[in-house]
Amino acid sequence: MKPIFDRRKLVRAAPGLLIANACQQLDRAHAEEAHQVKAVTPPEDLMREHGVLNRVLLVYEATLQHFARGDDFDVGILARAAAIVHEFVEDYHERNEEQQVFPRFRKAGQMNELVNVLYQQHQAGRRLTDTILDLVPASRAAGENRDRLIASVQSFISMYRPHEAREDTELFPKLRGILSAHEFDAMAEDFERDERRKFGEDGFEKYVAQVATLEQALGIHDLARLTPI
Repeated sequence: MKPIFDRRKLVRAAPGLLIANACQQLDRAHAEEAHQVKAVTPPEDLMREHGVLNRVLLVYEATLQHFARGDDFDVGILARAAAIVHEFVEDYHERNEEQQVFPRFRKAGQMNELVNVLYQQHQAGRRLTDTILDLVPASRAAGENRDRLIASVQSFISMYRPHEAREDTELFPKLRGILSAHEFDAMAEDFERDERRKFGEDGFEKYVAQVATLEQALGIHDLARLTPI
C-alpha cells in the first residue's frame, strides 16, 4: 500500500513552501505599509484643504489687483472661485469641522472660545460667498455693485487668512490629544468616505486642478516668477 504522502517529495518541497509563506507575509507587510503611507491623518487632511482655500485667496487677490488697475479681465473667474469656496470649503471642509472637529473640542472642554469664533466666522463667510456670487454678473461695469463686490472679497480675505492660520497652528495640532487612537483613525476614514461620497474619487485633486486653471487664466500660475532676483 502506498503511503498517503511521499516524505522525500515533501522534504524537497519544504523550502519552496517556506519561501512562498515568507513572500505572502512580505506582501501583507508591504500592503499594510502602503496603506499607512497612503492614509491621511485628520489634521493633515484639513490642512491640505486649507491649501486649496489659500490658493483661492490668491485668485481673489489677483482679481482685486485687476479691478484696482482698471484692467479688462474675465470677472467670471471670481464666480468660479467663489463656487469652489462654496462647494469644497463651505459645504465639505467646514461641515466636517462643524460636525466632527468642533464638537470634540467642546466635549473635551478645550478651546471653546476659539471654536465659537471659528464657527461664527463660517457663517459670516457663507454670507460673503453668497454676496460675491450674486454681485459678479453686475460687476462687469464700474459702479456700486462692483464696489460692493470688491468690499466683500476684501472682507473674505481679511477674515480667512487669520481664521485658517489659527486652525492650523492652535486647533488642529491638539486634535490627536483629545481623541483616542480609534477615534482618530475613525475620523480619518469618515473624512475620506465623505470626500468620495460628495466628489467621487480624487476629489481633492480635482479641486486643486480647478484652482490651477483659474491661476493660469489670471497669469499667476508661474511660481518661479515670484522669486526675488
